[in-house]
Amino acid sequence: MNMTFLQEMFNNITQRDALLRRRHGYNANPDHADLVGACRALLDSDGEASSIALASRALAMYERLDGSERRRFFARLAEEFAADPARIDQAYAAYRESRDNATLNGLFEACEPRRQELFRRLNLASDGTYQLVRMREDLLALRREHPELAGIDADFAHLFSSWFNRGFLMLKRIDWNTPASLLERIIHYEAVHEIHDWNDLRRRLDTRDRRCFAFFHPAIGDEPLIFVEVALCKGLPDHIQPILAGEDSDVEAPEDADTAAFFGISNCQTGLRGISFGNFLIKQVVQELKQELPQLKHFVTLSPVPGFAQWLKAQRDDDSTSEAQREALAALEEPGWHQDPERAEALKAVVRPVAARYLTQEKNDRGLPLNPVARFHLGNGAELHRINWLGDISNKGLEQAAGLMVNYLYVLNDIERNHENYTANATVACSSEVRDLARKARKQQAKGELK
Repeated sequence: MNMTFLQEMFNNITQRDALLRRRHGYNANPDHADLVGACRALLDSDGEASSIALASRALAMYERLDGSERRRFFARLAEEFAADPARIDQAYAAYRESRDNATLNGLFEACEPRRQELFRRLNLASDGTYQLVRMREDLLALRREHPELAGIDADFAHLFSSWFNRGFLMLKRIDWNTPASLLERIIHYEAVHEIHDWNDLRRRLDTRDRRCFAFFHPAIGDEPLIFVEVALCKGLPDHIQPILAGEDSDVEAPEDADTAAFFGISNCQTGLRGISFGNFLIKQVVQELKQELPQLKHFVTLSPVPGFAQWLKAQRDDDSTSEAQREALAALEEPGWHQDPERAEALKAVVRPVAARYLTQEKNDRGLPLNPVARFHLGNGAELHRINWLGDISNKGLEQAAGLMVNYLYVLNDIERNHENYTANATVACSSEVRDLARKARKQQAKGELK
């Protein structure tokens, strides 16, 4: 990577500081108190060069802490690096008195936790951004059992939303000629459909009907933030196994395709959870594909339905569910049910309508669709287009969604309207086919055939 003179100078400062510490001895086993002291020194530093060295030193200390010491460090951050209540009161009193921009800015500054300035200064270190992302990953693992750390997470999310905004993201195509080190990361980060080996990866990247794109950030280097796998097809796909197996798609040349199907979207950095990249990624990939292949008419996903099987089991076990209903849905627990055409067809008539109801009507405590994949695509302006029976017959697909997969359709002229309706009213844009299935579920429920 080409570096500016200034970047080289900052790296030299960091390297020189590390060399001096090795020569003169340094604490190879710091504890959280040592790190807190290093953070205070960083906040007290005035010079930019010394701040870079101190930031590198503090992050190196953090890397050497064990899990319990990291938890103690976060606890100290929550308690001792928060905003000062007395300073907030004083700033608010000044603003209430004069109500001008100067006192308003003073109030904003007083309300900001000292942690945010600490994170900004830690970010001065070479590779500081990536190390802070990994630090937040550690924090997220602790949050559930330690809700008092929520304020630190809010500070990370606030800063990351600025540091990783769309203007800094770089879209790159991933193919078989991409450096092996990056391809290894793609194998590791694939979260939807496991990549089993290099031959499997090659089937997904090195064929005429495949594309893969990823977002990168200049401060993270070759670490992808998120990537999407695309299959070029004739018509909308409804089964994932042929795509993963690389079976003939009737696309002799990319120009023969009329559909781009997004069949795997994987977030790579746990520490960036909640920082949205996917909506930007899909929209930019659509633009890239339209530029390369202007004949494409349809942009659609082939998406999993995680959590549906668990929800369906809860419906089956509910006291208000009839014995006949339980028996019908209990067939999903029998091994190999999907290989019996008669049983599979009987279940299809029951499960697809219920799935339509689940995806269009079941909401979380914020009034949004219960299914996380639905929230993502509907929030991006897609339409719930089709529910595919036995779309994924892998063990994972059967366990998480009774084999169902969903097509979310991105109609370019409708994206903004769908997005606005979803944002304002949680409206689920869906096709007439899905609406008919949801109505069928209501009729079955009214007749006592379904809960």
